[in-house]
Amino acid sequence: MKLLKKTASISALVILLSFALFPVASSGLTVMEEEQLAREYIKIISAQLEIVDDPLIVGYVNALGKKLLKAFPQQPFNYQFYVVRQEVYNAFAIPGGHIFIYTGLIAAMEDEAELAGILSHEISHVYCRHIAQKIERSKKINMATLAGVAAGIILGAAGGGEVASAMTLGSMAAGQSAALANSRADEIQADQVGLEYLTKAGYDGQGLLTILNKIRAKQWFGADVVPSYLMTHPAVEDRLAYIDTFLDTHQRKKDPAASDSAETFNVVQTRVMGLYSDEKVALNTFKARIERNPADPLGFYGYGLALARSGDKAKAVDALKQAVALDAFDAFTLTALGQVYFTSGQYQEALSTLQSALSIDPQNPEAIYYLGRIQLELGNPQQAAAHFETLMKKGFRGNQVRYFLAQSYGAQGEMGNARYQMGLYHLERRDLRKARAQLARALDDIQKPERREEIEKLLKQIDEQLAAQKKQQQGRG
Repeated sequence: MKLLKKTASISALVILLSFALFPVASSGLTVMEEEQLAREYIKIISAQLEIVDDPLIVGYVNALGKKLLKAFPQQPFNYQFYVVRQEVYNAFAIPGGHIFIYTGLIAAMEDEAELAGILSHEISHVYCRHIAQKIERSKKINMATLAGVAAGIILGAAGGGEVASAMTLGSMAAGQSAALANSRADEIQADQVGLEYLTKAGYDGQGLLTILNKIRAKQWFGADVVPSYLMTHPAVEDRLAYIDTFLDTHQRKKDPAASDSAETFNVVQTRVMGLYSDEKVALNTFKARIERNPADPLGFYGYGLALARSGDKAKAVDALKQAVALDAFDAFTLTALGQVYFTSGQYQEALSTLQSALSIDPQNPEAIYYLGRIQLELGNPQQAAAHFETLMKKGFRGNQVRYFLAQSYGAQGEMGNARYQMGLYHLERRDLRKARAQLARALDDIQKPERREEIEKLLKQIDEQLAAQKKQQQGRG
């Protein structure tokens, strides 16, 4: 129940933020306004929810999302897909093409078709501009309601916890909260549009029907476990009826690329369960799985991940070696084994194992990352920096990559680049003061005009944000 309240509080906060940014909209949001609002939403969500930065999981979900988008008409947004670490059934979209899906929902799925169905539905909410229209409608809520929401947020920031959340929920219920929710019509339209383009992408829609039935079935376990998805996506019964009719009246066709990505889905789901679900549940699930089928490499892979996470590195190595014995050319398992060797301080074993993984899959970001970590530990900062730079060029900009790239530069005496990267690292962590200190010092060593101009612009933005924070604090005082 706490998760539901927290989700509702976040929703209330972004609604209030929408008023602050666009108080007098007359015909919905423009694309530019929607993108501006999206940036503010991301800040709030990142502060409240744990976003998974696992390159394999996030990379796969984004690749599937991009595949679906190719079937849609061209859109003005640069879509991004995120995975939230929470064991609940939920997914949602925010303005500007940002779509979030929870680890709990991924773990409950059977195949890629179910994930594709959910993602296509959320893409359709953005495509149909339901979010922009909802914000436009929300201006009708009276100021008393907004004041109640604001009070709930302030109490929450001051440590009010569940009382603040309850107050926020109460004030929302007292006003016209229905105007802020996805309507029945919105949901049906998102299904209609989503199924059309899901079919064009090569999926038949059966996956969406299957996962919705699972979500609906979850609600019968009790009020405390009602899926968050049902709170934000109403009319599930009507949706099921519509999808069932769609499947009966449309010729089903098999995804021509399903066989190519089905294995990756299985690996990703195993990884989600092994690394991000309840630790004890993961250990018991995979232990039972390999007892039922001792020739299941994915079972041993998941068990190894769960064991490593629990701290039992020796047993993790044994389980992952068994997985390798069953499938010697699986880069994912070799990478996981190399990671366990690395965290156990067995650098040479880690080095040879990860190099083997990279020879099978040269694009494996996790293998590249840990090879960089190993080279840094072995005193080879130049080689380490090359690995981290490769990841940055590939677009994988995980904050830890930036941190260790800064360490690699510093070990080589490239202090300007080291401080620049460390400044960006702190900026992404929203530590403005540390970010400013590092970036200001970077200016002492960097001579390249373009980089200096970029740093000066960042410093100006940071100073503006710090000044705004100081003014806000003085106002509260």
